[in-house]
Amino acid sequence: MPVSPMNRREFVQKSAVTGAAVAVAGALTAGEADAAEQRPRTWSFSILGTTDLHSHVFDWDYYKDAAYSDKAGNSVGVARVATLIKQQRAAKGEHRVLLVDAGDIIQGTSLAYYFARVQPITDKGAPKHPMAVAMNHMRYDAAALGNHEFNYGIEVLRKFEQECHFPLLGANALDAKTLKPAFPPYTVKRICVPGAPDIKVGILGLTNPGIALWDKDNVSGKMVFPGLVEQAKKYVPRLRALGCDVVFLTDHSGLDGSSSWGDSLPYVENASNLVAEQVPGIDAILVGHTHVEVPSYTVKNAETGDEVLLSEPYCWGYRLSVFDFELELHHGRWKVTSKTAQTLDPKDVDEDPEIKKLLEADHELVVKYVNTAVGTCTQDLSAAESCWKDVPIMDFIHKVQMETVKAGLSASDAALPLISVAAPFSRTADIPQGSVTIKDIAGLYIYDNTLYGKKLTGAQLKDYLEFAAKYYYQVPAAPRSTPRPSPTPTSSGTTCTTRRRASTTRSTSRRPRAPGSRTSRTTAPRSPTTRSSSSPSTTTGPTAVRGIRTSPPPTSPTAPPTRSAS
Repeated sequence: MPVSPMNRREFVQKSAVTGAAVAVAGALTAGEADAAEQRPRTWSFSILGTTDLHSHVFDWDYYKDAAYSDKAGNSVGVARVATLIKQQRAAKGEHRVLLVDAGDIIQGTSLAYYFARVQPITDKGAPKHPMAVAMNHMRYDAAALGNHEFNYGIEVLRKFEQECHFPLLGANALDAKTLKPAFPPYTVKRICVPGAPDIKVGILGLTNPGIALWDKDNVSGKMVFPGLVEQAKKYVPRLRALGCDVVFLTDHSGLDGSSSWGDSLPYVENASNLVAEQVPGIDAILVGHTHVEVPSYTVKNAETGDEVLLSEPYCWGYRLSVFDFELELHHGRWKVTSKTAQTLDPKDVDEDPEIKKLLEADHELVVKYVNTAVGTCTQDLSAAESCWKDVPIMDFIHKVQMETVKAGLSASDAALPLISVAAPFSRTADIPQGSVTIKDIAGLYIYDNTLYGKKLTGAQLKDYLEFAAKYYYQVPAAPRSTPRPSPTPTSSGTTCTTRRRASTTRSTSRRPRAPGSRTSRTTAPRSPTTRSSSSPSTTTGPTAVRGIRTSPPPTSPTAPPTRSAS
């Protein structure tokens, strides 16, 4: 049936409706355009970083039973750092600040030892680990696993992980059987930008391959630890594929490309600079492990030519790293246009009163514990000269070690000559005359060590002693052809003769290695000394030896770093 043609009135009415719709649509488009013009085109945010806190909560030295002090005037503890963090959040905006740590959290002070060994957090009804309480209060967003996280065993570490309100990241901490991550490799945080897309920040955590050596007893057959570069190559592209606008790494690994283990492992110990150079797509790296201060350092990525920003905030809460990022919005995606880093010193701010309130009781409990008397001593035993002199305090360590090992030997092994190997780890250690407390003994080795009995041949012992001697700076003897100086007359008519004597002395400085260096090196032990309960009867037969694995103390704040704190 034919359709009736539209009359004039219908045409006018329909045209009016259509025109109104077009007008409304035009108005909406204009409104959207105005809104688009009002959207922020740039934004800024910050990532704050700590590392190697080693369970320093308060500005306190448990070994001296006094407020912490050193020649540089540093303060220690997250309680002061927490105040700096509050200041940063207040100045920049709570929603513009992320907080990250680079590992070594739950070991290093008497506080850490108490809640791992005396009143373990794994006990039923035990209080939470003080570092979990403090870091939860400070609202950390993520932390990398440090090698010292494994010192008290995986069970203690897992309990600490459960107590934290933030993830412990370890992209290269893998289950030994499945080779799948034993901990979360990364986390993605969002920075809210009103009227614009969120800024997505991917945080990747990497730990130290040396765990496989240093905590072999705790991790062997349970976890494996491949290299940082290898795992970063796997996960950085994944974070970019997830739409991350910024990729930030937290590495428990230094940035000079060195290793303390020679060829014992196929991976580099201090590899943060290598990760930056060899893995494209990284914006910045929080560095840890080496106990040095590096406020800001850049490495050019070999593939893209982009600059990667790195910073290391020393250790123990001495400093706080601050990474500041500037971004621009391009076609709906945020791009980093500027990034800077610096370190802040918390020594001039007060400790956070809320952390003091939360943990004062735990602190006082540990203070009481370390002041518990355990014996007496007839004279003061100082370690001040132990690096180059035979001192009684080292004899005491050797005696305890040999008696302890001997008690655990079989009859055949007990017949072997027994020697002791120990390192004078602290030159400030001192066992006082009179009453001796736990803190006096604990001060000998501030990092927990493991007692081992090892069978060695005479040849192996000789090799070890030669290796240990590398600790000392070798002063060459004067050539024999050099004539002695003639006697010099004195005012009294007598003569005095000047003689040059070759000597072996302790080196007081190390030549720094550039952070870009890839050369691995082997670090000599810290002035080991030996004692023998009986002289070996042969240079080739087996010997029962006791060895202590030690971790170097924090070095002075220098850049670039050249030492590791395993």
